[in-house]
Amino acid sequence: MQNLLPEPPATLLPADDKAAAALAQAERVDTDEAYAEVAGHFPAYSAAWATLASRALAGGKFVTAYAYARTGYHRGLDQLRRSGWKGHGPVPWSHEPNRGFLRSLHALSRAADEIGESDEAARCAQFLRDCDPAAGDALSGV
Repeated sequence: MQNLLPEPPATLLPADDKAAAALAQAERVDTDEAYAEVAGHFPAYSAAWATLASRALAGGKFVTAYAYARTGYHRGLDQLRRSGWKGHGPVPWSHEPNRGFLRSLHALSRAADEIGESDEAARCAQFLRDCDPAAGDALSGV
């Protein structure tokens, strides 16, 4: 059976140049504290939360990673909705401002798996692929 309804347009989040510059500065310092400062000053900026989540995952701090990733994910959902997203449709990895949300979603899937939330891990992994298969490939190293 063929779907006759068109796919919704891609959602492209707006850039946040100040937050991106702060994150770039934190990358030069490369400490948890520097990244946390960015998240504290720009709490809606999912890329900061995604970075904190990734660092926590790498350090084996799975509950902390889950909390950071969930925050970045929910802040990203808020931005997606404000940008016209209706709960489905593409969120392209190729659009740099979308990457913080997509990275948070990936980290949430990984952290959920680490704390035994296998259903949530699977839902998040599928949601990531539904947003953009290229995101899943890029983040899983494929």
